[in-house]
Amino acid sequence: MDLEQLFNDNKEQSIEGRYLTLESIEPLLNRLNTNNQLSVIGESVLKKPIYSYQIGEGETRILLWSQMHGNESTTTKALFDFLNVLHSGSELAAELLAAFTFYCIPILNPDGAQAYTRVNANEIDLNRDSQNLSQPESRVLRDAFDSFLPNYCFNLHDQRTIFGVGSTGKPATVSFLAPSYNEEREINESRMKAIALIAGINNVLQQYIPGQIGRFDDSFNLNCIGDTFQALGVPTLLFEAGHFQDDYERENTRKYIFMALLSSFTILCENDIVDNGIDNYLSIPQNKVVFYDFLYKNVKLNYDGNEKITNFAAQYKEELIENKLFFNAYFVEIGDLDSYYGHIEYDAKEAEYKDEHGNFPELNQKANFYLENSIEFVNGLIKK
Repeated sequence: MDLEQLFNDNKEQSIEGRYLTLESIEPLLNRLNTNNQLSVIGESVLKKPIYSYQIGEGETRILLWSQMHGNESTTTKALFDFLNVLHSGSELAAELLAAFTFYCIPILNPDGAQAYTRVNANEIDLNRDSQNLSQPESRVLRDAFDSFLPNYCFNLHDQRTIFGVGSTGKPATVSFLAPSYNEEREINESRMKAIALIAGINNVLQQYIPGQIGRFDDSFNLNCIGDTFQALGVPTLLFEAGHFQDDYERENTRKYIFMALLSSFTILCENDIVDNGIDNYLSIPQNKVVFYDFLYKNVKLNYDGNEKITNFAAQYKEELIENKLFFNAYFVEIGDLDSYYGHIEYDAKEAEYKDEHGNFPELNQKANFYLENSIEFVNGLIKK
Protein backbone atom coordinates (compact mmCIF):
# COMPACT_ATOMS: atom_id res chain seq x y z
CA MET A 1 0.00 0.00 0.00
CA ASP A 2 1.49 3.33 -1.12
CA LEU A 3 0.65 5.59 1.81
CA GLU A 4 2.30 8.63 0.23
CA GLN A 5 0.13 8.32 -2.86
CA LEU A 6 -2.99 7.66 -0.83
CA PHE A 7 -2.37 10.84 1.13
CA ASN A 8 -1.76 12.90 -2.01
CA ASP A 9 -4.91 11.51 -3.61
CA ASN A 10 -7.13 12.10 -0.58
CA LYS A 11 -5.77 15.21 1.11
CA GLU A 12 -8.63 17.59 1.81
CA GLN A 13 -7.42 20.70 0.02
CA SER A 14 -9.99 23.09 1.51
CA ILE A 15 -8.44 23.06 5.00
CA GLU A 16 -4.88 23.84 5.97
CA GLY A 17 -2.80 25.52 8.63
CA ARG A 18 -3.28 25.54 12.37
CA TYR A 19 -6.41 27.65 12.85
CA LEU A 20 -9.33 25.34 12.17
CA THR A 21 -12.83 26.23 13.37
CA LEU A 22 -16.30 24.75 13.17
CA GLU A 23 -17.05 27.10 10.28
CA SER A 24 -14.04 25.63 8.46
CA ILE A 25 -15.35 22.09 8.56
CA GLU A 26 -19.13 22.46 8.31
CA PRO A 27 -19.04 22.62 4.48
CA LEU A 28 -16.96 19.43 4.45
CA LEU A 29 -19.33 17.64 6.79
CA ASN A 30 -22.28 18.64 4.66
CA ARG A 31 -20.51 17.49 1.50
CA LEU A 32 -19.69 14.12 3.10
CA ASN A 33 -23.25 13.71 4.37
CA THR A 34 -24.25 11.50 1.47
CA ASN A 35 -26.42 9.07 3.42
CA ASN A 36 -27.46 10.79 6.65
CA GLN A 37 -24.12 10.05 8.34
CA LEU A 38 -24.04 13.46 10.00
CA SER A 39 -25.74 14.25 13.31
CA VAL A 40 -25.72 17.04 15.88
CA ILE A 41 -25.09 15.27 19.19
CA GLY A 42 -24.92 18.26 21.52
CA GLU A 43 -23.92 21.86 22.04
CA SER A 44 -20.90 23.66 23.43
CA VAL A 45 -21.00 26.18 26.25
CA LEU A 46 -21.63 28.92 23.67
CA LYS A 47 -24.33 26.81 21.98
CA LYS A 48 -22.27 25.82 18.96
CA PRO A 49 -23.28 22.44 17.52
CA ILE A 50 -21.09 19.42 18.18
CA TYR A 51 -21.24 17.05 15.22
CA SER A 52 -20.76 13.33 14.89
CA TYR A 53 -20.10 11.56 11.62
CA GLN A 54 -20.80 7.82 11.47
CA ILE A 55 -19.90 5.64 8.51
CA GLY A 56 -19.38 1.93 7.85
CA GLU A 57 -21.24 -1.27 8.62
CA GLY A 58 -18.55 -3.41 10.18
CA GLU A 59 -18.59 -5.19 13.51
CA THR A 60 -15.53 -3.43 14.90
CA ARG A 61 -16.62 -0.05 16.23
CA ILE A 62 -14.07 2.79 16.27
CA LEU A 63 -14.68 6.02 18.21
CA LEU A 64 -12.45 8.94 17.21
CA TRP A 65 -12.52 12.50 18.52
CA SER A 66 -10.35 15.50 17.74
CA GLN A 67 -9.89 19.07 18.99
CA MET A 68 -10.86 18.23 22.54
CA HIS A 69 -8.30 21.00 22.96
CA GLY A 70 -9.44 23.72 20.60
CA ASN A 71 -5.97 24.75 19.41
CA GLU A 72 -4.94 21.21 18.43
CA SER A 73 -6.14 20.90 14.85
CA THR A 74 -3.62 18.72 13.01
CA THR A 75 -5.46 15.49 13.69
CA THR A 76 -8.73 17.04 12.54
CA LYS A 77 -7.18 17.70 9.15
CA ALA A 78 -5.89 14.13 8.97
CA LEU A 79 -9.28 12.79 10.01
CA PHE A 80 -10.92 14.49 7.01
CA ASP A 81 -8.18 13.14 4.75
CA PHE A 82 -9.06 9.68 6.03
CA LEU A 83 -12.80 10.25 5.52
CA ASN A 84 -12.01 11.11 1.90
CA VAL A 85 -10.46 7.65 1.57
CA LEU A 86 -13.70 6.10 2.80
CA HIS A 87 -15.59 8.07 0.14
CA SER A 88 -13.13 7.25 -2.66
CA GLY A 89 -15.01 4.24 -3.99
CA SER A 90 -11.80 2.23 -3.92
CA GLU A 91 -11.33 -1.41 -3.00
CA LEU A 92 -9.60 -0.27 0.18
CA ALA A 93 -12.59 1.89 1.11
CA ALA A 94 -14.99 -1.00 0.57
CA GLU A 95 -12.83 -3.26 2.73
CA LEU A 96 -12.65 -0.75 5.58
CA LEU A 97 -16.36 0.09 5.46
CA ALA A 98 -17.23 -3.59 5.62
CA ALA A 99 -14.90 -4.25 8.55
CA PHE A 100 -15.51 -1.17 10.71
CA THR A 101 -18.10 1.30 11.88
CA PHE A 102 -16.44 4.67 12.44
CA TYR A 103 -17.94 7.25 14.79
CA CYS A 104 -16.08 10.53 14.47
CA ILE A 105 -16.37 13.76 16.46
CA PRO A 106 -14.18 16.12 14.42
CA ILE A 107 -14.26 19.14 16.76
CA LEU A 108 -15.37 18.33 20.29
CA ASN A 109 -14.51 21.82 21.57
CA PRO A 110 -15.82 24.31 18.97
CA ASP A 111 -15.61 27.28 21.35
CA GLY A 112 -11.95 26.59 22.06
CA ALA A 113 -11.34 26.09 18.34
CA GLN A 114 -12.83 29.51 17.57
CA ALA A 115 -10.80 31.23 20.31
CA TYR A 116 -7.71 29.09 19.58
CA THR A 117 -7.41 27.97 23.18
CA ARG A 118 -6.75 24.64 24.82
CA VAL A 119 -9.72 25.07 27.16
CA ASN A 120 -13.44 25.51 26.50
CA ALA A 121 -15.45 28.72 26.96
CA ASN A 122 -15.60 28.08 30.71
CA GLU A 123 -11.80 27.80 30.74
CA ILE A 124 -11.97 24.11 31.62
CA ASP A 125 -9.55 21.57 30.17
CA LEU A 126 -11.93 18.91 28.87
CA ASN A 127 -9.17 16.33 29.17
CA ARG A 128 -9.23 16.78 32.94
CA ASP A 129 -13.02 16.55 33.21
CA SER A 130 -13.71 12.89 32.50
CA GLN A 131 -14.85 12.15 36.06
CA ASN A 132 -16.68 15.34 37.02
CA LEU A 133 -18.27 15.73 33.57
CA SER A 134 -18.90 19.33 34.52
CA GLN A 135 -18.91 20.62 30.93
CA PRO A 136 -21.44 20.00 28.14
CA GLU A 137 -18.66 18.93 25.75
CA SER A 138 -17.42 16.33 28.24
CA ARG A 139 -20.92 14.93 28.61
CA VAL A 140 -21.34 14.75 24.82
CA LEU A 141 -18.23 12.59 24.50
CA ARG A 142 -19.19 10.34 27.40
CA ASP A 143 -22.71 9.89 26.01
CA ALA A 144 -21.21 8.95 22.64
CA PHE A 145 -18.96 6.41 24.33
CA ASP A 146 -21.84 4.90 26.32
CA SER A 147 -24.23 4.67 23.38
CA PHE A 148 -21.80 3.66 20.60
CA LEU A 149 -20.02 1.01 22.71
CA PRO A 150 -16.70 1.22 20.84
CA ASN A 151 -14.21 -1.59 20.50
CA TYR A 152 -11.37 0.95 20.17
CA CYS A 153 -11.01 4.63 21.05
CA PHE A 154 -8.72 7.07 19.25
CA ASN A 155 -7.96 10.20 21.28
CA LEU A 156 -6.49 12.69 18.81
CA HIS A 157 -4.30 15.60 19.96
CA ASP A 158 -1.39 17.91 19.12
CA GLN A 159 1.71 18.37 21.26
CA ARG A 160 4.03 21.35 21.57
CA THR A 161 7.28 21.84 19.67
CA ILE A 162 9.27 21.41 22.91
CA PHE A 163 9.14 17.61 22.72
CA GLY A 164 11.93 15.50 21.31
CA VAL A 165 12.43 11.76 20.97
CA GLY A 166 14.40 11.09 24.13
CA SER A 167 17.77 12.82 23.85
CA THR A 168 18.35 11.94 20.19
CA GLY A 169 18.08 15.53 18.96
CA LYS A 170 15.15 14.58 16.73
CA PRO A 171 11.72 16.16 17.16
CA ALA A 172 8.80 14.01 18.27
CA THR A 173 6.82 14.40 15.05
CA VAL A 174 4.25 11.83 16.15
CA SER A 175 3.87 10.36 19.62
CA PHE A 176 1.62 7.63 20.94
CA LEU A 177 0.39 6.29 24.24
CA ALA A 178 -1.61 3.33 25.41
CA PRO A 179 -2.92 5.06 28.55
CA SER A 180 -2.70 3.38 31.93
CA TYR A 181 -5.84 2.04 33.54
CA ASN A 182 -4.57 2.10 37.14
CA GLU A 183 -1.99 3.78 39.35
CA GLU A 184 0.40 0.83 39.02
CA ARG A 185 0.41 1.20 35.21
CA GLU A 186 -0.26 -2.50 34.82
CA ILE A 187 -1.00 -4.11 31.48
CA ASN A 188 -4.30 -5.92 31.12
CA GLU A 189 -5.95 -7.34 28.02
CA SER A 190 -7.46 -4.02 27.00
CA ARG A 191 -4.27 -2.02 27.34
CA MET A 192 -2.30 -4.77 25.62
CA LYS A 193 -4.51 -4.44 22.54
CA ALA A 194 -3.71 -0.74 22.38
CA ILE A 195 0.00 -1.44 22.92
CA ALA A 196 0.12 -4.05 20.15
CA LEU A 197 -1.65 -1.74 17.72
CA ILE A 198 0.73 1.14 18.46
CA ALA A 199 3.65 -1.24 17.94
CA GLY A 200 2.30 -2.01 14.47
CA ILE A 201 1.78 1.66 13.63
CA ASN A 202 5.31 2.42 14.79
CA ASN A 203 6.72 -0.22 12.46
CA VAL A 204 4.99 1.50 9.54
CA LEU A 205 5.90 5.09 10.45
CA GLN A 206 9.57 4.28 11.07
CA GLN A 207 9.81 3.76 7.29
CA TYR A 208 8.82 7.40 6.73
CA ILE A 209 10.09 9.34 9.76
CA PRO A 210 12.76 7.12 11.30
CA GLY A 211 13.64 8.12 14.84
CA GLN A 212 10.93 10.79 15.01
CA ILE A 213 8.28 8.80 16.89
CA GLY A 214 7.92 9.20 20.64
CA ARG A 215 6.05 7.56 23.48
CA PHE A 216 4.00 9.78 25.76
CA ASP A 217 4.24 9.59 29.54
CA ASP A 218 1.87 6.95 30.96
CA SER A 219 1.36 8.39 34.45
CA PHE A 220 -2.17 7.53 35.51
CA ASN A 221 -4.80 10.25 35.90
CA LEU A 222 -8.41 9.07 35.92
CA ASN A 223 -9.53 12.62 35.16
CA CYS A 224 -7.99 12.22 31.69
CA ILE A 225 -10.41 10.77 29.18
CA GLY A 226 -8.00 8.19 27.76
CA ASP A 227 -7.24 6.77 31.19
CA THR A 228 -10.97 6.65 31.96
CA PHE A 229 -11.89 4.79 28.78
CA GLN A 230 -8.96 2.42 29.24
CA ALA A 231 -10.11 1.79 32.83
CA LEU A 232 -13.57 1.01 31.46
CA GLY A 233 -12.06 -1.81 29.42
CA VAL A 234 -11.89 -0.26 25.96
CA PRO A 235 -8.49 -0.20 24.22
CA THR A 236 -7.61 3.46 23.83
CA LEU A 237 -4.84 5.06 21.78
CA LEU A 238 -3.55 8.59 22.27
CA PHE A 239 -2.20 10.27 19.13
CA GLU A 240 -0.03 13.37 19.55
CA ALA A 241 0.79 15.35 16.41
CA GLY A 242 4.12 17.13 16.90
CA HIS A 243 6.73 19.10 15.03
CA PHE A 244 8.33 18.18 11.71
CA GLN A 245 11.29 20.20 10.46
CA ASP A 246 10.23 23.62 9.11
CA ASP A 247 6.57 22.66 9.36
CA TYR A 248 4.92 25.01 11.83
CA GLU A 249 1.65 24.74 9.89
CA ARG A 250 1.87 20.96 10.45
CA GLU A 251 1.02 19.96 6.93
CA ASN A 252 3.76 17.31 6.91
CA THR A 253 2.75 16.08 10.35
CA ARG A 254 -0.81 15.87 9.06
CA LYS A 255 0.41 13.35 6.48
CA TYR A 256 2.01 11.14 9.12
CA ILE A 257 -1.12 11.21 11.29
CA PHE A 258 -3.10 10.15 8.20
CA MET A 259 -0.64 7.31 7.66
CA ALA A 260 -0.96 6.29 11.31
CA LEU A 261 -4.76 6.23 11.14
CA LEU A 262 -4.91 4.29 7.90
CA SER A 263 -2.22 1.87 9.06
CA SER A 264 -4.02 1.18 12.33
CA PHE A 265 -7.19 0.14 10.54
CA THR A 266 -5.45 -1.99 7.93
CA ILE A 267 -3.54 -3.73 10.75
CA LEU A 268 -6.80 -4.46 12.56
CA CYS A 269 -8.57 -5.45 9.36
CA GLU A 270 -5.84 -7.92 8.41
CA ASN A 271 -5.28 -9.01 12.02
CA ASP A 272 -1.62 -8.19 11.43
CA ILE A 273 -0.80 -7.70 15.12
CA VAL A 274 2.89 -7.33 15.92
CA ASP A 275 4.59 -10.17 17.79
CA ASN A 276 6.30 -9.06 21.00
CA GLY A 277 4.22 -5.90 20.87
CA ILE A 278 5.13 -4.88 24.38
CA ASP A 279 8.87 -4.94 23.59
CA ASN A 280 8.33 -3.00 20.39
CA TYR A 281 6.15 -0.47 22.20
CA LEU A 282 8.62 0.03 25.05
CA SER A 283 11.44 0.45 22.55
CA ILE A 284 9.82 3.69 21.38
CA PRO A 285 11.75 6.40 23.27
CA GLN A 286 9.73 8.53 25.64
CA ASN A 287 9.01 12.15 24.83
CA LYS A 288 11.41 14.52 26.51
CA VAL A 289 11.32 18.31 26.82
CA VAL A 290 14.55 19.12 24.97
CA PHE A 291 13.63 21.61 22.23
CA TYR A 292 13.20 25.33 21.77
CA ASP A 293 12.04 26.87 18.52
CA PHE A 294 15.22 28.98 18.41
CA LEU A 295 18.57 28.40 20.10
CA TYR A 296 21.33 31.01 19.80
CA LYS A 297 24.77 29.78 20.83
CA ASN A 298 28.02 31.47 21.80
CA VAL A 299 26.61 34.98 22.07
CA LYS A 300 28.47 37.77 23.86
CA LEU A 301 26.14 39.35 26.41
CA ASN A 302 26.95 42.47 28.39
CA TYR A 303 25.09 42.74 31.68
CA ASP A 304 25.94 45.61 34.02
CA GLY A 305 29.41 45.89 32.50
CA ASN A 306 30.13 42.15 32.73
CA GLU A 307 30.70 40.30 29.49
CA LYS A 308 29.83 36.64 29.15
CA ILE A 309 29.69 34.16 26.28
CA THR A 310 26.53 32.13 26.67
CA ASN A 311 23.39 30.85 24.95
CA PHE A 312 19.78 31.94 24.89
CA ALA A 313 16.54 30.58 23.48
CA ALA A 314 13.31 31.88 21.99
CA GLN A 315 9.95 30.23 21.59
CA TYR A 316 6.99 30.98 19.38
CA LYS A 317 3.72 32.02 20.93
CA GLU A 318 0.74 31.28 18.72
CA GLU A 319 -1.31 34.47 18.93
CA LEU A 320 -4.75 34.87 17.38
CA ILE A 321 -5.30 38.43 16.17
CA GLU A 322 -8.52 39.30 14.31
CA ASN A 323 -9.11 35.65 13.46
CA LYS A 324 -5.64 35.22 12.00
CA LEU A 325 -2.93 33.16 13.66
CA PHE A 326 0.55 34.62 14.09
CA PHE A 327 3.72 32.91 15.31
CA ASN A 328 5.54 35.50 17.42
CA ALA A 329 8.93 34.66 18.93
CA TYR A 330 9.83 35.68 22.50
CA PHE A 331 12.94 35.10 24.61
CA VAL A 332 12.31 32.36 27.15
CA GLU A 333 15.66 31.18 28.58
CA ILE A 334 19.27 32.29 29.02
CA GLY A 335 22.11 29.99 30.12
CA ASP A 336 24.26 27.06 29.06
CA LEU A 337 21.31 25.06 27.68
CA ASP A 338 23.75 22.27 26.83
CA SER A 339 21.13 19.53 26.94
CA TYR A 340 18.71 21.38 24.65
CA TYR A 341 18.26 21.65 20.90
CA GLY A 342 16.75 24.29 18.66
CA HIS A 343 14.51 23.62 15.72
CA ILE A 344 16.48 26.56 14.34
CA GLU A 345 20.01 27.03 15.71
CA TYR A 346 22.46 29.86 15.14
CA ASP A 347 26.10 30.00 16.22
CA ALA A 348 26.96 33.64 16.92
CA LYS A 349 30.69 32.86 17.21
CA GLU A 350 31.00 35.28 20.14
CA ALA A 351 29.33 38.18 18.33
CA GLU A 352 27.91 40.79 20.69
CA TYR A 353 24.17 41.04 21.28
CA LYS A 354 22.28 44.35 21.06
CA ASP A 355 18.66 45.37 20.81
CA GLU A 356 16.74 48.64 20.99
CA HIS A 357 16.57 48.34 24.80
CA GLY A 358 20.17 47.42 25.58
CA ASN A 359 22.74 44.64 25.53
CA PHE A 360 20.82 41.81 27.17
CA PRO A 361 17.82 39.70 26.01
CA GLU A 362 15.10 40.14 28.60
CA LEU A 363 12.76 37.21 29.13
CA ASN A 364 9.34 37.57 27.46
CA GLN A 365 10.75 40.23 25.15
CA LYS A 366 10.14 39.84 21.42
CA ALA A 367 13.06 38.21 19.64
CA ASN A 368 14.16 41.25 17.61
CA PHE A 369 17.89 42.00 17.96
CA TYR A 370 21.28 42.51 16.34
CA LEU A 371 24.61 40.72 16.48
CA GLU A 372 27.58 43.08 16.19
CA ASN A 373 25.17 45.67 14.71
CA SER A 374 25.40 43.99 11.32
CA ILE A 375 23.14 40.95 11.44
CA GLU A 376 19.53 41.76 12.23
CA PHE A 377 17.08 39.20 13.62
CA VAL A 378 13.35 39.85 13.34
CA ASN A 379 10.89 37.54 15.04
CA GLY A 380 13.71 35.12 15.76
CA LEU A 381 14.96 34.85 12.19
CA ILE A 382 17.74 36.58 10.28
CA LYS A 383 16.22 39.43 8.32
CA LYS A 384 16.75 38.93 4.63
